[in-house]
This record gives sequence, C-alpha cells and structure tokens, in this order.
Amino acid sequence: MVLDLQAPSLPVLDLVRGWLEQSGLRPGGRLPPERQLCDTLGVSRGVLRKALTVLEAEGIVHRKVGKGTFLGDAYAVAGASSESLGFLADRTSPHEAMVARLVLEPELTALAAIHATPRHLAQLRDLTRKMREAASWPSYEELDFAFHTEIAEAAGNTLLSELHWLVNKVRVSVVWSRLDVPEGGPPADYHSFAEHEAIVAALERRDAAGAKNAMRAHLKSVRATFLPED
Repeated sequence: MVLDLQAPSLPVLDLVRGWLEQSGLRPGGRLPPERQLCDTLGVSRGVLRKALTVLEAEGIVHRKVGKGTFLGDAYAVAGASSESLGFLADRTSPHEAMVARLVLEPELTALAAIHATPRHLAQLRDLTRKMREAASWPSYEELDFAFHTEIAEAAGNTLLSELHWLVNKVRVSVVWSRLDVPEGGPPADYHSFAEHEAIVAALERRDAAGAKNAMRAHLKSVRATFLPED
C-alpha cells in the first residue's frame, strides 16, 4: 500500500455532502454504486472512496461488506457531533492517532481476556476469517474497525469502550482516509491477519498478559507499515 498523506480535498467532501442533502435519501437508504456516483459527481473512484471514509468516520454513512454504502441512522442529528469529530480529526496527526491506540487498546485487550463472553470470542474469530477473505481494502477496513470495536466492547467498561470508539473514528479519518488505496484487497500474507489471530488465541486462553502483548505488537506493526518514518 502506498501512503498518500493528502486528505481528500474539502471541495470533494462538500460535493458529496451536498449530493447527500439533495438526494432525498432517508437514514438507512442505500447510496448508488461507487462507479455511478463517480460519474454523477465527476470525480475519480479513489477520491470518492477517501471522501466516503471520512464521512463514515463522522457517522454520516456506513458500509456493509458486499451490500454497499448506506446513509447513517443518525444523519438527521449528526451535524454537531460530526463537526466536533471533524474538528478533532483535523487537529490530530497520524502519529498522534497511533500513540493513542498504543496507550488504550492493549489495556482494553487485557480486560477483554477476562470479561469476553463466548459470543464475543465467536464474533472475533469470525471477523478474522472474513478479513482474510476481504476482496477490497474498504471491505477490510470495515471488518478491521469491527474487530477492534468488538474487543473494546468485550472489555466490559462502557466509558473505556466509548473512548475507544472516539479514538477509532478519528484514526480512520486521519490514517485510512489519507492512504492511496490500490484496487483489490490485502495480499494473502498481509501481516495483520496472523496478528489478529494471535490476539484472539490469547483471548480464548484468557491470557490477559498475552493478549495485551499481542495487541501491542500488532499496533506497532501497523505503525511501522503506515508510518515508516516514525
């Protein structure tokens, strides 16, 4: 994956937001396929995907693997919260986002080793399988987001889970939205696959220290991939 640390331009984001406002879609409504929306807006698919990633981080849209992109249920009341999240994302560097994850997520994973239910563990194992099968990077990112969110919820602490949600949304905006995403999905040997599976294995063993260390190792690997200069 080639890094492009230029965020989608404001005119493109405004263009997509304007289209949504004029589309007549209700929350939960499906957006047109990406190729059709590109033709309508006169933008490239790569630029559109970056804009949609930012809007997803803001809660304006959400993507379902294999089904498409949908208007978020909270769209009608998203103005203030989206502006706050966008303001925070604008002030956060990719490095800061990764440092926040390294501080928070290993501790959440240790708690999850203690509190995760069988349902949580089954869902995490299913997500690791689906990530290996992801046909595109946006699909992979959606599954990756769900994986880390599931661990935070499994930790059993509502306040920490909400804090993680905020960090996760900001990092999607400041890291994934600034990548030049190639066609196709992750390669079969993508490092995160085995790292995710190691995390789940430690959770299944109820090994808090092992789970914490596995998450820390995974995040450091992600940081080295996306921020090699750091």
